[in-house]
Amino acid sequence: MATRGKTRKKLTHVSPDGRARMVDVGKKPPTEREALAAGSIRVSTEAMNLVRRGANPKGNVVEIARVAGILAAKKTSELIPLCHPLPLHHVDVAISDVGTGFEIRATARTHGRTGVEMEALTAVAAAALTLYDMLKAVDREMVIEGVRLLRKSGGRSGLYVRESGR
Repeated sequence: MATRGKTRKKLTHVSPDGRARMVDVGKKPPTEREALAAGSIRVSTEAMNLVRRGANPKGNVVEIARVAGILAAKKTSELIPLCHPLPLHHVDVAISDVGTGFEIRATARTHGRTGVEMEALTAVAAAALTLYDMLKAVDREMVIEGVRLLRKSGGRSGLYVRESGR
């Protein structure tokens, strides 16, 4: 059974007068925070065989995408305008061959005043985009899909676990 935090009835990044704003987290107590995100990329059989043989002239496609995901997590606040810069204590990106493409999972951890969901999601998206970039010479019909938060913990809203099937 999924556990969900409190449902919020307002957008926190929009001021009462409708302007975009960065949320003030200065008075929130720092807590251990962790987020797990996932996504996938569907790839042609030809491209998958190229990766499996290690025959891509650009190098180890999966390892390069994994490192790109880690680097992207570290730069999230530079990419997403209202995200706070966070001191990440841990980022892990795992990329698995699932036959018709790759499943990507990213975990981000910090001890801070705001969550790391965006960092985990950004890591997944960047890893998928890197796989696309590395394989586009062979397959321009790849599809990146299902980038989503699976789990988050810490902070005032507590534990969130994605309900299956969504």
